[in-house]
Amino acid sequence: MSAAELGALTADIAHEAGDLARRRRAEGVSLAATKSTLADIVTEADREVERLIRDRLRAERPDDGFLGEETGAAHSASGLTWVVDPIDGTVNYASGIATYSVSIAVVEGEPHPDRWQGVASAVYAPALGELFTAVRGEGAWLGDARLAVTTETPAGALLGTGFGYDPATHDGDLATVRRVMSMARDLRRMGSAAIDLSYVAAGRLDGFFERGLNPWDFAAGALLVQEAGGTVTRLEVESARPMLIAGGPGVHERLRALIADGAG
Repeated sequence: MSAAELGALTADIAHEAGDLARRRRAEGVSLAATKSTLADIVTEADREVERLIRDRLRAERPDDGFLGEETGAAHSASGLTWVVDPIDGTVNYASGIATYSVSIAVVEGEPHPDRWQGVASAVYAPALGELFTAVRGEGAWLGDARLAVTTETPAGALLGTGFGYDPATHDGDLATVRRVMSMARDLRRMGSAAIDLSYVAAGRLDGFFERGLNPWDFAAGALLVQEAGGTVTRLEVESARPMLIAGGPGVHERLRALIADGAG
């Protein structure tokens, strides 16, 4: 498959998976387990949606690898790996808040975010009716509209962020917020990193930062930002909670300087 064909497949699977998630939400959510803390929940729908995605990929791309939030990793014989968060924003999903998404990326190279290269991605927010897509070298899109990051923030940057579920991390996260507010017009906390990154790509947010994200949280959104003309980097990658920073070039550099200064 070409990159464009992989992009079409990614979008199709994300759309099908998101529609399943939306139907299950309408039927009522049941809690299946907890993850790292009681606040970090997983629903039966998470598992069902990821099974749907894996089944589609087994049928259409059997030699590709897989890295999913719910069902772990599978080796790649093709050099391509699918990085999947079946429902990004599970707490929102369980609570009836519309900002949740299906996040799917196909990447090339080692299945590690500092060594792979994004090929195609899709972030579908079914409750919002928005499908964001990107293909390497072909731009980022919302439907038929090409996306571009913001380049000017005369009133200050509108920033997105998120906090870890472990209460022990909250003081550090709030300290970072205090540092970056010197460049901010305001702050948004959506509850889905994939949507946050999609909004950076669309120019709705000027920048985004969050510590402790997993690869499936940002693989799709990072390619969206990059293909929309933005920059995505990770700091402190050897730590337990690396920092991810995304935005247009100017906002990204200012965010990076403020956050790195605080870390030092």
